Amino acid sequence: MSLTFLLLAIALLCALSFFFGRQRAVGLSGGRYSNLHSLPVHYGVYTALWCGLPALFIVMVWYGFQGTIIQALIVADLPDSLTSDPGQLSLALNSIGLLSEGRGAHLAGAAPELIDAGRRLANLKSIASGALVVVMVCGALLGLIFSYRKITKDMRARNNVERIARGLMMICSAIAILSTVGIVFSLMFESLQFFTKISPLDFLFGLEWSPQTAIRADQVASEGAFGMIPLFVGTLLITFIAMCVAVPVGLFSAIYMGEYASPKFRAVAKPALEILAGVPTVVYGFFAALTVAPFIRNQGSLLGLDVSSESALAAGLVMGLMIIPFVSSLSDDVMSQVPQSLRDGSYGLGATKSETIRNVIFPAALPGIVGAVLLAVSRAVGETMIVVMAAGLAANMTANPLQAVTTVTVQIVTLLVGDQEFDSAKTLSAFALGLVLFLVTLGLNVFALKIVKKYREKYD
Repeated sequence: MSLTFLLLAIALLCALSFFFGRQRAVGLSGGRYSNLHSLPVHYGVYTALWCGLPALFIVMVWYGFQGTIIQALIVADLPDSLTSDPGQLSLALNSIGLLSEGRGAHLAGAAPELIDAGRRLANLKSIASGALVVVMVCGALLGLIFSYRKITKDMRARNNVERIARGLMMICSAIAILSTVGIVFSLMFESLQFFTKISPLDFLFGLEWSPQTAIRADQVASEGAFGMIPLFVGTLLITFIAMCVAVPVGLFSAIYMGEYASPKFRAVAKPALEILAGVPTVVYGFFAALTVAPFIRNQGSLLGLDVSSESALAAGLVMGLMIIPFVSSLSDDVMSQVPQSLRDGSYGLGATKSETIRNVIFPAALPGIVGAVLLAVSRAVGETMIVVMAAGLAANMTANPLQAVTTVTVQIVTLLVGDQEFDSAKTLSAFALGLVLFLVTLGLNVFALKIVKKYREKYD
């Protein structure tokens, strides 16, 4: 049973519950809604919530434990020869899953116990799907009956609906907070394992990055070097180039659209500029790799410069183009919040429009503009796809924008791609890089939000 079908069924049950609850309220009102404590729509929403929420909760819990329970039942019937080795058990479960879905044609010669387990797995999934529908419908009907019987003329339906909505928002907030906490603790746990293998000082202050290590005892490889300084040098270099493009263009475009452009032009230009923020980063990566990087290399050759086929300059220029809408839109918003009285006072003293912008509006909006720039910096620091396609993977510690460099996010992706053991220093270093990058971007965001908050308190 697909999840989409179950959600549609829940939506249909909620719609029916809404109709029944509203009709009961209308009937109790005797044709005069003033006889009711709340509007009929609130009674309908009340019954819909009591019908839909239990059904949705049942589906979530069912899907959360169904796979584990069914797998435990299947493993319990397998012979010890298949369950003694974790690797062999994983392979057997994969084969059983393919056989249960009818996609195990290449497993025609599979062991009889696997074929029987595949049939049993298909049977258990079918039983579980049918049972889920029955339990879900029963839960929805019980919620409908309970809420329907509670509807009276004096019932505070609106208050109950608001209380339920407040509880749902609190649950969503708790999920968001707990997800963040879980991410942080997972990064910290894996990073601590990494620091048991590699010295924190070598990682934080090392000048060489070469994470190739021997994974198995019989494999020949180097011990690896895990100095993160070259990665952060490359990250800062590309981010600096991107900011050199995004900040002037974005800021000047915001000033023009906010102070000089006509309303008709602004209505067209601002949405067109913000379209850049919706373009997938892989498209920017293709543009950087196929257009900007060859152009820079050809122009450098004409000037006698040694330009790498993948350079920080190409990645930084295209990344700056991508970040322009962030700086432009946020700067435009903060400048538009500057009180009109400041403009009028400047004009009354005889200042021109350009002088008013330079001496009044821009200084007043400076905290918000700084916050916008810092948010754009955090966006640039976390970019991956453009750097992969335009700047390369070489961990060169250089300030030359014409050379290939790499960033922290690119190395995280590279370290976790392929068949890797998660107890090796090479793989665990990705979590250490992620933790450091998380702390850096968190600090930038907190600093930016503090500045924006201070600005809003001043001019609200």
